[in-house]
Amino acid sequence: MQITTKAIVLSSIKYGDTSLIVRAFTQSDGIKSYLLKGVLSSKKAKVRPAYFLPLMQLEIVANHKNKGTLESIRDVKVAIPYQTMHTDIVKNSVVLFLAEMLGNSIQEQEQDESLFNYLEYAFQWMDVNQYSPNFHALFLLNLTKYLGFYPDTSNQNLPFFDLLEGGFCKTPSLNPLIQNEDLDNFRKFLGTDFEALQAMQLTKSNRRELLKTVIQYFRLHVHGFREPKSLAVLNAVFT
Repeated sequence: MQITTKAIVLSSIKYGDTSLIVRAFTQSDGIKSYLLKGVLSSKKAKVRPAYFLPLMQLEIVANHKNKGTLESIRDVKVAIPYQTMHTDIVKNSVVLFLAEMLGNSIQEQEQDESLFNYLEYAFQWMDVNQYSPNFHALFLLNLTKYLGFYPDTSNQNLPFFDLLEGGFCKTPSLNPLIQNEDLDNFRKFLGTDFEALQAMQLTKSNRRELLKTVIQYFRLHVHGFREPKSLAVLNAVFT
């Protein structure tokens, strides 16, 4: 079936000498993988490799057979042209990290309009605003709303947060916990939107610990989650 849909690129890898395999989150069908035959060899082709940078927002015309095999793309254009995402060295390091996190976390092979809308908005916001070093932690924490494990924000006055149970608790358990200063910083991000980021004051060590905790939260709640290889680069940029 031929379909026209928006799509956000998660990854692209070289296949053979001339082709690419692209994984994308589509507005119409969730996660899809495409084989782009000969795209690296033809300079006149309508479908060009430059379209498939991480987190690019595209509009594609694709053939979806929905048989669990690689699909094909007939035509592509940029839906939202970025100004800074791939040219600003700091933002680009975050792009690589978030694309990897999304690729490790999103498993839906069906339409999820609310998740797509969140990603579309978040990346447009990131592109046009001055980058906050707190953005990626807030982005991931708010992403959990759409993945089904956003923290239970009731009883926020309690002294521990149980990462496995996803809620605040009065007494410590054997599960991984957040407490003390780390918990105070974690609370700041709950119920917060991107507009409030510039007012957040965290030290570099606090920020790194928060991100480490958020990744651990994903590890506990996403089946088959893999550690992001790009985290080391991200930490180097924000050191």
